[in-house]
Amino acid sequence: MTSTYEKIATNTLGSAAASVTFSTISGSYTDLVLVANWGVSVNGDGTIIRFNSDTGNNYSDTELYGTGSSAASQRRSNASFIDITRAIAGDGTNIYTNAIINIQNYSNTTTYKTALLRSNLATGTYAGVAALVGLWRSTSAITSITILPASNNLLSGSTFTLYGIKAE
Repeated sequence: MTSTYEKIATNTLGSAAASVTFSTISGSYTDLVLVANWGVSVNGDGTIIRFNSDTGNNYSDTELYGTGSSAASQRRSNASFIDITRAIAGDGTNIYTNAIINIQNYSNTTTYKTALLRSNLATGTYAGVAALVGLWRSTSAITSITILPASNNLLSGSTFTLYGIKAE
């Protein structure tokens, strides 16, 4: 069996925005892939993701992070989001991060949802790479995804593309 990526939607910000949401996601795919390239408006601001507008303490994540000269890890339980980047603290307002987020079995209504992330922070004091696994403790099918900075705004020019994986 092969699988095919099908572009669901792309959102490129023409101006700074508080969040980006992909809504009314069809349940017809096996998995979702979110490819993102973004910056934040305030130094030190991390970026988070939520599913179906759930702001309850239903998320947890584990992250491994390395800069080439040091490594770290962190674990968060009973959070109101999945933290998709280490707190950004670098060169100011033009910091961009790239990430690929795989969301498995997103439309299944009998299991919790898992997200796997690979990302990098290209510039700044904490330039490096990260791998993260996140869990949303809900059996609801994911029908919307919201990406937002922990505070402040996503920068103009940030791009987010959501793909569905169709089994053939």
